[in-house]
Amino acid sequence: MLRARCWLATSSLLAGLLATAPAAAFLNDAEARKAINDLREKVTAMEEAAAKREAEASSATAAERARQAEELAALRRSLLELNNQIVALRTEMARLSGAHETLARELAESQRRQRDLAQAFDERLKLLEPVKVAIDGREFMVEQGERRAYEEALEAIRGGDFERSAALFTGFLRRYPGSPYADTARFWLANAHYGRRDHRQAIELFRAFVTGAPQHPRAPEALLALANSQAESKDGRAARRTIEELLKAYPSSEAAAAGKDRLATLPR
Repeated sequence: MLRARCWLATSSLLAGLLATAPAAAFLNDAEARKAINDLREKVTAMEEAAAKREAEASSATAAERARQAEELAALRRSLLELNNQIVALRTEMARLSGAHETLARELAESQRRQRDLAQAFDERLKLLEPVKVAIDGREFMVEQGERRAYEEALEAIRGGDFERSAALFTGFLRRYPGSPYADTARFWLANAHYGRRDHRQAIELFRAFVTGAPQHPRAPEALLALANSQAESKDGRAARRTIEELLKAYPSSEAAAAGKDRLATLPR
């Protein structure tokens, strides 16, 4: 387009020269050719300047476009990187949320187990704490295991299992020799042997009980049982002496009243 405008300008100049032909008529040929050459040089210079400006404009436009394209590419890369970071953050947040829920469940489970252990410990501790018991009109503080062992042996004799009761009371006295149950346990041990018809052993145990605990509420009863053991072992005289002892030592006891009736059946 610049070239066309240059040619148009050249044509206009030539037209101008032709329009001034009458004046040119006064120029010789050399001057005319020189004028034309000068004119051509001016046109050529104008064309070159126009081409240069067009090239510079085109070059500037391409550089701007390249710069803009580069900036756009950089912006796209930044957006892609930012999007990747957002995705990574969302993934991390999801992982942390899951981990938080897991920790919360584990903490709740740990607290529940701790409460169960504390409750179980309290229950076991209660089983070890001494308890108050009443036996033969007296109250004692005993260990719970001690109480259970005594009651197990007593339950055996109440059920008529004299053999087992004798073994349990023997074991109890070995394990708890200083127990508040000890005297009463000896009394029932003697009765267990009486029940299994081991009169010799029963006689020894009843006598040892009365000798060791004459003030025990079951002492009169023990003397009567001793007399019965002696009578069943065919020692009527010894049985009579024992009942006389009972009547003398514990005259107002229920055992003494029963002893009087028993005395009438014994040989002199």
